Amino acid sequence: MSTAAAPSSQTLKNLLAAYEGESNASVKYTAFAIRAEVEGYFRAAGLFRAAARAEQIHAAHHARVIAKLGGVATAVIHAPEVKSTSENLAAAKAGEEYERDVMYPEFLKEAEASGQKEAVRSFSFAMAAEACHAELYGGALANLEAQKVKTTFYVCLICGEVTDKLEETEKCRICNAPREKFDTIR
Repeated sequence: MSTAAAPSSQTLKNLLAAYEGESNASVKYTAFAIRAEVEGYFRAAGLFRAAARAEQIHAAHHARVIAKLGGVATAVIHAPEVKSTSENLAAAKAGEEYERDVMYPEFLKEAEASGQKEAVRSFSFAMAAEACHAELYGGALANLEAQKVKTTFYVCLICGEVTDKLEETEKCRICNAPREKFDTIR
């Protein structure tokens, strides 16, 4: 018999909110990638595609925990507002910073207090990856001209970390997954 606390309805609500947020972010970043391609910002397009893949990974982790807690992962997908690539980078950076600084810390605190270890793990991986994404978006925004070069990105299939330096990555810096667990995004 488990000694863990009974599933918290607040943890489940938080997981559902995170699932919807990650699902919408994936759709939004895919649309942003198309706009970046059209504008000739190929590196930014690759970054958006890589982040979209990472958000799918986060959503999948959240969905597994939701199911284990007896819930059903559902999301209402909203049509993204697509602007210029620089505006889209700024919006993406702000969204990732919100998740890193506000949303996931609150969700993590509640899941820890409720003893929901799998939710803690899912939230922790997502929060750490969002910090990485915010940093990459910030760098892209700071040097928009450098975004015109095609770049290959790599996404950790375990936690959603994104990097363009696979040769420097023996293991994922977030979850310690081996290099073989990274997906290639162009």
